[in-house]
Amino acid sequence: MPKSRNTTGNSFNLPSVDDLFRSAGSPAEEKSPAGGVMQIPIAEIADFPDHPFKVRNDSDMQKLVSEYGVLEPALVRPRAEGGYEMIAGHRRKMASALSGKTKIPCIIREVTDDEATIIMVDSNLQREEILPSEKAFAYKMKLDAMKRQGKRTDLTSDPLEPKSAEPRSNEKLSAETGDSASQIKRYIRLTCLIPGLLDLVDEGRIKMRPAVELSYLTEEEQKSVLESIQAYDCTPSHAQTITMRRASEEEKLDPDMIEDIMSEEKPNQKERITLNSERVRKYIPKNVSVPDTEKYIIEALEFYKRYKEKQAAKAHETDRQR
Repeated sequence: MPKSRNTTGNSFNLPSVDDLFRSAGSPAEEKSPAGGVMQIPIAEIADFPDHPFKVRNDSDMQKLVSEYGVLEPALVRPRAEGGYEMIAGHRRKMASALSGKTKIPCIIREVTDDEATIIMVDSNLQREEILPSEKAFAYKMKLDAMKRQGKRTDLTSDPLEPKSAEPRSNEKLSAETGDSASQIKRYIRLTCLIPGLLDLVDEGRIKMRPAVELSYLTEEEQKSVLESIQAYDCTPSHAQTITMRRASEEEKLDPDMIEDIMSEEKPNQKERITLNSERVRKYIPKNVSVPDTEKYIIEALEFYKRYKEKQAAKAHETDRQR
């Protein structure tokens, strides 16, 4: 992360994200930094270091591209080595690039590293859909920044009584986001997962509590768990992850034990039906997207079932009349 230009280290009162983006001018106007909004070449804007929010070229991005003319300006800060660093507006930056534009309207602000981190996280947490991994790294980054500003996180313990009357940083973040302090701790534990397991959490295949237990395993142990998930095409239950964590803490967990645990049939485990995509796809219209394929197949099977029932009823009626 670039060095801060303001290194006082004093506590601060940041303006709201709306205040930071509010400007007297139109995004289309060419203005000096003092005037509010300035058109800046995209090539001169570096991404925020370790930006935790994924920028995808999905349907929402295409919507941004088509509506680019009414977008709010991005928020950037000058870099010591030249150019600018994006604080809030990574999706707008991609949208403008996809639409063929070479510049993007920006508001320029002089802020410290920690102030920039907090603003970046707050602006992105306003999004409607956020992946667990995005929340995990965003919460960690913001709480680390708050800690460096003289705030307390107390994320490693659960005291019965607060150590001071001053609300802890995770409690403040809880009030801001709606996630409980305990839930924030769980999210931050996800940052200890290897990428393959974290992807399964984002996909919804591994739930929060089992994921938290897995986060306490060593990297090698987590790799073995991932291999077993792929081999048995199933994810561990909460009880199984608790067993693995305890064995890991006792230094007894090895690949063989992980395989034994993962091969156990869970009470709620159901037999999975796997279809060959190449064989199935030729029967599905091209205008049916992959995410809608399951719905199309179910509707087709329901139609076929009704057809077979009608055929059986006709056959029964014909036999009755003979």
